[in-house]
Amino acid sequence: MSTTTLVTGANRGIGLELTRQCQARGDRVIAVCRKTSAALDALKVEVIQGIDVGTKDAGQKLARALEGRKIDLLINNAGILKSDRLESLSFEAVQEQIEVNAVGPLRITAALRENLADGGKIALITSRMGSIADNSSGGHYGYRMSKAALNAAGVSLARDLAPRKITVALLHPGMVKTDMTGSHGVVEPEVAVKGLLARIAELTLGNSGGFWHMNGEMLPW
Repeated sequence: MSTTTLVTGANRGIGLELTRQCQARGDRVIAVCRKTSAALDALKVEVIQGIDVGTKDAGQKLARALEGRKIDLLINNAGILKSDRLESLSFEAVQEQIEVNAVGPLRITAALRENLADGGKIALITSRMGSIADNSSGGHYGYRMSKAALNAAGVSLARDLAPRKITVALLHPGMVKTDMTGSHGVVEPEVAVKGLLARIAELTLGNSGGFWHMNGEMLPW
């Protein structure tokens, strides 16, 4: 029986490539997004659109659309990045990033907890910019805060879901060349996603809740 994989933020960038590679390896992929794209439609996977993880009813809407179907792998990928500096902070932008990047994945995971198959896996696409120890350049207040909060939620999910043998990985994809980074990254999406899927494959109850670079490096908190 094939793995059923659900990917959020699947219409472009890392999410689109995750959808492509999971489909190519034989997964039944459910691609979730706010609005589909021509590139996503071309993959001919199931698409559930109209899901904005930053909204309060996103989890319930998605759960209703799934109609009780089981998910073996949940990849919480949807996120936003807004650059900010201390002298020009927009607190609205800070709050928006926290809502989408931290609360959003928790909202989706909580709403789908009954859909998650026992022994399944959850991947949270986070960032090393959420590492407090690794912060040597400052700035990016909203993004850093949101990813640090996501990391905290991921560890709690790993502990709470362990009795069901559901494992959780916190994964940094690298600085990927996508629309979100203005194509200024150093890693192609294909390479980043190959690494992300390798880390997910290595996930066990023994290492659940870990924080990794897609290349396998364990990242500091």
